[in-house]
Amino acid sequence: MPEPTIAQKSPYPVEVEAGKSYYWCACGLSANQPFCDGSHKTTSFTPVKFEAPESKTVYLCGCKHTATSPFCDGTHAGL
Repeated sequence: MPEPTIAQKSPYPVEVEAGKSYYWCACGLSANQPFCDGSHKTTSFTPVKFEAPESKTVYLCGCKHTATSPFCDGTHAGL
């Protein structure tokens, strides 16, 4: 399986709204990081859909290597 492109080696703090769906970029190619813009269509990756259970700040993975996608788990520190 190919490796995703590292968009950045830190998380993206994002304000999300309760009940709203979001699509996290898993390939690392999106120009609209950390969200999908369709750039994955030339890859084997697909975006990760998630729904915000509450309105708050979340930290979305920027390195694309997290084990808890779409959320940062600190993996970037070892890359």
